Amino acid sequence: VQLQASGGGLVQPGASLRLSCAASGFTLDTYAISWFRQAPGKEREGVSCISSDAYRYYTDSVKGRFTISRDNAKNEVYLQMNSLKPEDTAVYYCARVGGGLCNLNYNDMQYWGKGTLVTVSS
Repeated sequence: VQLQASGGGLVQPGASLRLSCAASGFTLDTYAISWFRQAPGKEREGVSCISSDAYRYYTDSVKGRFTISRDNAKNEVYLQMNSLKPEDTAVYYCARVGGGLCNLNYNDMQYWGKGTLVTVSS
């Protein structure tokens, strides 16, 4: 099982980025995928998750700005991030649990991808 996050970068406040999580080694359509982020000096926090049947959940700080989606045919999950704020600056990780239900509990994640850095700064 492998997960690889990509798409990070340096953007100005108010800009958009789309992160991708490429999955391999398992059948994506039967699993939920979660996005976490870790800002400097802070604990890793759950951002969003999407279940195997496309139920979506967002943490309050990103509701209305971030959209999670999945393309099972491409084995990819996406996190569209709009109206980015400096406080969104973090390393973003995608992770997988053992089943299809949406989950943002750090301890329940079975597999983690390497993160991608998002920096929002003017």
